[in-house]
Amino acid sequence: MVFKLRDMGLRAASALVLAPAALFAVWLGDPWIVGVLVIACVVLSFEWARMSAPRDWKAIAAAVALALVATLLSNPTEALSFSLVVLVFGAAAAGVFARLRKQSGIDAAYGVLYLGWPALLLIWLRDGNTAVGFYWVTLAFVVAWASDIVAFLVGSAVGGPKLWPRYSPNKTWSGFIGGLIAGTVAGGAMAALPETGIASLEWSALLGFCAALATMAGDLWESALKRRFGVKDAGNLIPGHGGLMDRVDGLMFAIVIVAVGRTLWHYFGGGA
Repeated sequence: MVFKLRDMGLRAASALVLAPAALFAVWLGDPWIVGVLVIACVVLSFEWARMSAPRDWKAIAAAVALALVATLLSNPTEALSFSLVVLVFGAAAAGVFARLRKQSGIDAAYGVLYLGWPALLLIWLRDGNTAVGFYWVTLAFVVAWASDIVAFLVGSAVGGPKLWPRYSPNKTWSGFIGGLIAGTVAGGAMAALPETGIASLEWSALLGFCAALATMAGDLWESALKRRFGVKDAGNLIPGHGGLMDRVDGLMFAIVIVAVGRTLWHYFGGGA
């Protein structure tokens, strides 16, 4: 219990620093959010390389980071299709480079796609400096944070049957259900954000539910990846969380779902 309380305290302290900084960058929009994502992707590249290619991690990190930075600077707000092409070519180039270095080309290429896809969609969702873009990105952040925090608190307090003990022995079904409820409520609450053009409480709540589900799927997926690479944490950058990847794993999946939600809303809901 003492360990859990200490872990909660570290998580809370880290969140108090990271959350306002992230939301401030989202509020500022372009070019600030692009700059923050470039820095984040460089950090994530190093964490990915340390996990997937520990014997030659510096070279692999440089290749993955170069592909990601090139992708983020390819103007995804206005030319998402072109940026996706850059992402795919960057992944292929990183994979070939890794093979030449006698490392896993598949792991290097997958790292570019795994980290780059949500980063691209985050810039696309922000849509420059529009109010509706602020809504979409903030929705992803708020739902991911709410579901993650409540899942941790409920799972720690209630316990019970394990969700996926093979890859993530600490996660429980009680935490999973608590996280889904929290994400749904947070998504519904986001409908009150002014000047977004999203007037449907039901739509926001449904999107919150789907994004919360994606958040926990992303968390479990990274747990499986860490098990595959034989590491406990992706890094040690953030107290109470491990690496940056340990903090944003669920958010990356939530962003993809919210991007799908924006597309559906554009075609069927009459919004932007």
